[in-house]
This record gives sequence, C-alpha cells and structure tokens, in this order.
Amino acid sequence: MASTTSLPFIGTLPAGTRDAITDVAGVTVGHRTLADGPVQTGVTVIRPHAGDPFRDKVPAAAVVLNGFGKSVGLVQLAELGVLETPIALTNTFSVGTVATAQIRDCAAANPETGRALPTVNPLVFECNDGFLNDIQRLAVTEADYLQALAATDADFAQGSVGAGRGMSSFQLKGGIGSASRRVAMADGTTCTVGALVLSNYGRQPQLVLAGHAVGERLAALQQTSTEASEPEKGSIIIVVATDAPLDARQLRRLALRAGAGLARTGSVFGHGSGDLVLAFSTAYTVPDRADRPMPAVAMLHDTLLDGLFQAAADSTEQAILHALWRATPVTGRDGNHRAALGELLPASSLTPLV
Repeated sequence: MASTTSLPFIGTLPAGTRDAITDVAGVTVGHRTLADGPVQTGVTVIRPHAGDPFRDKVPAAAVVLNGFGKSVGLVQLAELGVLETPIALTNTFSVGTVATAQIRDCAAANPETGRALPTVNPLVFECNDGFLNDIQRLAVTEADYLQALAATDADFAQGSVGAGRGMSSFQLKGGIGSASRRVAMADGTTCTVGALVLSNYGRQPQLVLAGHAVGERLAALQQTSTEASEPEKGSIIIVVATDAPLDARQLRRLALRAGAGLARTGSVFGHGSGDLVLAFSTAYTVPDRADRPMPAVAMLHDTLLDGLFQAAADSTEQAILHALWRATPVTGRDGNHRAALGELLPASSLTPLV
C-alpha cells in the first residue's frame, strides 16, 4: 500500500496529534473484524467517554442527508438530544443483533434498566457490505459487539477493519477512516473536531480527491465502466465529535456541515445512498436522574461556530481520504474483489496526488 505521507492534507486548520476522532479527549474506538472467505464484515464501536453513557449522557444530534438506511435509535435521539449507549457501526442485517447486545450490556451495568429505570435507547448505524460479505449469513454476534467495545482505545486501525471490512467506495475498497482539526477560538482557547466515517458510497466517475477529479481515469484504469454507470447503491455514516460546549441544536448544525466535506469527494447523496451524520460533544454530560445536578455550562455563541463548521467539513473529507488510502484489497463472497486505492495509484497517472 502506498505511504500515507503521499496523501494530501485537506484545508488550512491544523490536525490533532493522531489526526483522528480520538484527538477529542476521552473518545475511544474499537473494532471486531470478521474475515473468513465469504464472511467479510464486523463491528466498530465509538465510546464518547470512559464512563457509563446511560448514567452520564452526552449531548448529540443527527442529520439525515439521504434516508436510504436502517439505523436504530434516531427517533429518540432527535427528541431528547443525548446518547445513552456507545455508537455502534455494522452491516445492514446485523443492526438488530448489535442493538440487542447494547441493551444487554446496559442492563448488566444497570440491572433496573426497563424496570425501575427507563429503557435504554440503543444506537446502531449500518451500511450494506453485501458485495464482499455474504450478508445473509448473519455472521455478526452479540459477542462481536462486546469484543469491539472492550477493544476501544485512543489508537485504532483504519481501512478494511471492523464495520469497514466489507465496505466499498467508488468501486474501490472503502471502510473506516478518521481525521481531526483544531480550531483557535476567540477567547484564546482551542477546540477540537474529529470525524470518523464508515465509507461505502460513491460512483467511480464522480470521485474527487483533494480537489482533483480522478474518477474517470480510475474507471479506465480498472475497466469498471459498466459497474460505474449503475445508480448509486452505497451509504456513508459520519460521526463527528467535538470538545466544544454545544447543545443539541448546535450539534445538529455542526453535523450538517459534514455534508460539505462529503460533497467535495464527489457525492451527490444519491437516491440509493444512506447518508447519515451524528455529532456529539464531550464538553459536559447530562445525568440520568433528576436528583443529580444538571451541568452549568456556558454554551458557545452561534456567531462563533464558523471555525467548527470548517473543521467538520475538512475532517470529514480527510477521513474519507484516509478510509480509501488505508484500506487493503479484499476478496469475499463469490470471489468478488475490491482493489485498494493505495495499490492503484503507483500504476496510474494521478500525479497531483503523489
């Protein structure tokens, strides 16, 4: 695979130390990867903090850019504006299994869940990895979710791992990518915005990398013109984290700006694409019970959000590039194969990128 030192840097804002969503302090990511012949799938888990999100909820909001998706938990999230579980990513047919695993995990930590305590709102996002993965095997188990949860760490792999194992983008290998940007605020402090994507979208002729329209050349190089002419069938899940003190309304505005970064890569939010964005803040938590004090937080003024908006767009675009660049080639169901961008670039004429 090509060296990541050749990858263009998006925008003018500086990246965090890892250039990943985990540059937002407290956020961790873990994977469980299943790679066995026709089974090419997995689970990725994002923890907003090290504690129990059912007891200490973080503010959050979601935006549906195009709703061709089967996620769980978005209705209550829109109503209450908080997360109650870690964020889970997996394939389309495994949403129910992973949601059940989240419920069991919450009940294990809080035995009165659904009894003396309220029920828990599991949150699972999905993309269809059926080209590479035999999705009808329902290979993901509750134990796989728990293993991904146990593996969460500030340092994590990207590319063909976890939920991204079987994903495709622009008729190339897609998967997990992440990036971050730091924003100098008017009061002299610095805020961080990080993005993580599950990239499974895009028609190859429309691919734009760092402002360079390279899709047509890649399609010719791969001889994928027939598949590339088909309608959009993929999806992307984008998770945006920040340490800026924002409420759910402001987080929805931040989530929407991730769509600008997505569009720069050539996406038109196609008819068959499930394009969803979740944004959350780690600046404070909301207690689960009325007898615990609510946080006294000075929210950021709306007129100061533009830098964070830029960071959300730039980190999303960079995360998509990382997903494509760090992916490794995968052969899966029925011998279906996806080449990785990193193995194609040295043989191509895409000189602006290297």
